[in-house]
Amino acid sequence: CGGILTDPAGSFSSPNHPGPYPPDTLCLWVIRVPPPALVQLRVSSLAVEGPHPCLFDWLELREEIEEAAFITFCGNVAPPTVNTNSSTVWVTFRSDSSFAGGGFTAQYQAILPHQEGCFRDEFLCDGGRCVFPVSVCDGQPNCQDRSDEANCKYKHKGGQMTGTAGSLSSPNHPKPYPHQQLCRWQITVAEGHVISLKFHNFSLESQETCQFDYVEVHDSGRTGDGRVLGRFCGTSRPPELTSSGPLMTVLFVADEGVADSGFLASYQAIALSESCSPERFTCGSGECVHQNWLCDGWNDCVDGADERGCHNATYVPFSSCEPIKVEMCHGLSYNFTSFPNIWLSITDQREASAVLRQYKWQVLMEVPCFQALRRLVCAVVVPQCSPQGGVLQPCRSICISTQQQCSQALELLTLSWPFNCLLFPDGREQVECALP
Repeated sequence: CGGILTDPAGSFSSPNHPGPYPPDTLCLWVIRVPPPALVQLRVSSLAVEGPHPCLFDWLELREEIEEAAFITFCGNVAPPTVNTNSSTVWVTFRSDSSFAGGGFTAQYQAILPHQEGCFRDEFLCDGGRCVFPVSVCDGQPNCQDRSDEANCKYKHKGGQMTGTAGSLSSPNHPKPYPHQQLCRWQITVAEGHVISLKFHNFSLESQETCQFDYVEVHDSGRTGDGRVLGRFCGTSRPPELTSSGPLMTVLFVADEGVADSGFLASYQAIALSESCSPERFTCGSGECVHQNWLCDGWNDCVDGADERGCHNATYVPFSSCEPIKVEMCHGLSYNFTSFPNIWLSITDQREASAVLRQYKWQVLMEVPCFQALRRLVCAVVVPQCSPQGGVLQPCRSICISTQQQCSQALELLTLSWPFNCLLFPDGREQVECALP
């Protein structure tokens, strides 16, 4: 998957889309349009394992300008249109070895500077940023110039809900809801509780990516932080949703077209002591995380509660180099590594061993290029520790050489080549790399 896209407009998608994408996928698309034109990108559908901050599977957008920030997407709500400031853009799709979603589809086009635009009812900030209509006139500026909060004639319907239980519904339910609706309910319960939201009736205009009429549920008190529990439309009743803390926001949007009977939902506050099973740890926000994640150097809880009181823990967060303990990776050109592995979201060497066991080593040992393949895979999973701090990815030349040796043999075993070598540093740039 991946490739170099040079047409003035085009589209691309995850492998197998709209079916589930394969595990352990790494794709890179390089979009190049002739300067001074800029790239405009729209992800029209998204179903990628999440939620934010996208530690497992993700879609990443990076511009070819100095010190450009990158944008990462996951979850099941497509983001607003992105107007970039670059003629060359890299789009990377990454999946881990576990759960797979339906993936994504995206469209791009070349636009001239100062001709930025947004799709459908999205709002265009003065800086060229697009935001969803639910973020306009909500009292919380989402544009740097605050243009989304200026001259607001339309105010959100809905309201504040603070009881231990309550219900909410679309206007006129069970009769058809009016056109052009924008309703926002913010649910707040007492600290030490989370919110369970259950839908009893649900019938909205159907559309594959839920862009016309929809209900969107946010795991927070605001709508611009990317913590989306789901966006729903059609006639299938959404699953029961639970927040990670005492705040939840529910949005209902209807356009000027088809109207249906809408929805009826109820919520209930649940004490944290009732929300997490005994083998899981309860964060201060109410989120449940695995006990093995305590004191592992990662803030798995939003509030960092899983990393407090770790003075007696054997793990030192972001420690310096440690000897390689993964037996399969002994005999490399280096003997020291460092964790966590930020590229694969692997916490420690025990988890790295578990990841490596998923490879079909008994079969792969029969191919002539086995040792080269082992070195490359180990260099990715158990990276070389840099004396200056951090870790090094394997060099692109190692990946390309191994691919040339192994790809044909892997095809005979009905196995696809697992890496996109263009994503690795080539060693001639300022970014260092490892020769395992």
